[in-house]
Amino acid sequence: MSSISVIESTTTIKNSTMSVIESWFIPSDILMIVCTTLVVILAILFLSIIISDKTCHTVPMMLIGNSCVAGCLFGCILLSVCIFTLENDLKQIEYEDSLCIVRAYFIYVSTALFDYSILLQSIYRYVIVVYPNRLFCQSAGFQFLTICVTWIVGFLYPTAFIFIDAVVYNINNQICQIPLGPSFPMLYTALYCYTIPMLTTVFIYFKLVRYVHGMGKRITPANTLLRAQRELKMVQRTVILISILVILGFPYALFLLMSFFTTPPKYHFRIGYVFIDVSLAFVMIALFQFTDPLKASMMKKLKLRPNRVVATMT
Repeated sequence: MSSISVIESTTTIKNSTMSVIESWFIPSDILMIVCTTLVVILAILFLSIIISDKTCHTVPMMLIGNSCVAGCLFGCILLSVCIFTLENDLKQIEYEDSLCIVRAYFIYVSTALFDYSILLQSIYRYVIVVYPNRLFCQSAGFQFLTICVTWIVGFLYPTAFIFIDAVVYNINNQICQIPLGPSFPMLYTALYCYTIPMLTTVFIYFKLVRYVHGMGKRITPANTLLRAQRELKMVQRTVILISILVILGFPYALFLLMSFFTTPPKYHFRIGYVFIDVSLAFVMIALFQFTDPLKASMMKKLKLRPNRVVATMT
């Protein structure tokens, strides 16, 4: 063995300690790797279809593409975390590598980017129905600008706690995260990247429901009402995506709430991230199911002809 290898091995031993491995660690690690790999594959597949198919070159599909890019980033960073955790579990060690904080940073960034990408879709649908004459707000240039703003803010907001050592390595869960509890970094993160986009999306849906029902009571041209109902249906589908994230992300939210009053379970991050990874896979599948032009393009490439395809996203 070379002297360099000896030094590296010695350094690793000094920086790591033996850990207790529960029987469910390895299966859960493998499940998370499978789910995050599926997310990355689906996101890349959807993006390639959107880019290559000219029928998908529309503003709504640009917003869908933004969700795919954010989902791909989210999936890649979660996959990296899963591989790191599995490696440590297989070696039965507790070891914080040099990229642990970097992975934590990108987890918070990608979470916000993905949640706000869904919110942007809802806002666009709301503007189309409630403010149909404001063509500038519906233009590709304006929507691209809003996407850029969410990405810039998404990359900047974690700096409020990253550089004050708020992120620490959790030995039991083999991950770098902000410790759960009533601290400013935790409340700030939960509010920005989870609570605000989720609640705003649901609020837009209920506002749109009331507006469309009001249109039905007034004398409204049939084509205008039909279009409004179609956009309402798309926002409803967006709310379903949010619901999947909320329902399967409930364990993480529950542990966060528990941490305000008592100590959460020892392996709270492991359990929470299993559900988060599974939910992200389900969301990507649902995104494909709800996006008719994407399905139509896929069937076209597979040389299949659907019986009926309603272009609700164009």
